[in-house]
Amino acid sequence: MRPRTPLALLGAALLVLVGPPLLTPGSGADTGTQIPGLRLMVPNTPGGGYDITARTAAKNAEEAGLTGNIEVFNLPGAGGTVGLTRLAGEHGNGKLAMSMGLGVVGAVHTNKSPRTLADTTPIARLTEEQDIVVVGKDSPYRTIQDLLTAWKKNPGKLPVGGGSSPGGPDHLAPMLMAKAAGIAPRSVNYVPFDGGGELLASILGNKVAFGVSGVGEYLDQIRSGELRLLAVTGPKRVPGLDAPTLREAGLDTDFTNWRGIVAPPGLTDTERDKLVGLVTKLHDSPQWRESMKKNGWSDAFLPGEEFGAFLDEQNTRVDAVLKELGL
Repeated sequence: MRPRTPLALLGAALLVLVGPPLLTPGSGADTGTQIPGLRLMVPNTPGGGYDITARTAAKNAEEAGLTGNIEVFNLPGAGGTVGLTRLAGEHGNGKLAMSMGLGVVGAVHTNKSPRTLADTTPIARLTEEQDIVVVGKDSPYRTIQDLLTAWKKNPGKLPVGGGSSPGGPDHLAPMLMAKAAGIAPRSVNYVPFDGGGELLASILGNKVAFGVSGVGEYLDQIRSGELRLLAVTGPKRVPGLDAPTLREAGLDTDFTNWRGIVAPPGLTDTERDKLVGLVTKLHDSPQWRESMKKNGWSDAFLPGEEFGAFLDEQNTRVDAVLKELGL
């Protein structure tokens, strides 16, 4: 073994005295995924599904050391199409992305938006999630059967609230429920809210007879007893929740929602690949896996071009469903 030189000994002594060099902010992060100044838009109000997804994704990406601070901001309006229009106008901006989902696909149709998802750069589909049918703790409807019996008698007098505009998931789910129950969808009194946060206050205040929203949005209120969960809309029960599926309730239908991320048009291949890479590493992180479990989200990851093909399919499907329902 070679003897240590006086210079090496001095360096070792200094390391003992002052400790290892301090890491600069972000120096422990993945340099391949760093996008300084990245902003994530939420096209509805705080507390909704897009908002929860965006803030969870930003927090998890930062905790996993994938990037520095991500600014999350809300730009609500017209079922998400106000945000979509803003995004489409940010041509070539590789430091902006938007949390979105099936609701934006529907809102483009029902609001006749001049901008569509074809005007964006698809980054990734992240999650799939069931909707839930909930009432306030003081509601007279204790089971899904109680609700269906009253709804069939007079659908117009039982307003149903949803956290999306017509054509969105919280609208399509009760419409499909109504059709399966023998209720004409056009007779349903649907009250739209711009996100689950606004909807919650109306459910708790008994301003709507029942609400339909994403399972991850109201878990805390269900567990605290503020909300009574009557049913889930997907093909299987949600682990940890005591509620039947719609098919178990006798309705021949099921429904799931999804959420993802898109970016402005006109990105370079490098900018697009960097965003896709960041979201891919987020998807693979233990922090994101834990968040999906906590929020009752199912993994539905589709990156880049695969997500783009899926968006085209969803656009066609929503258009067909709306026409089938006469809406």
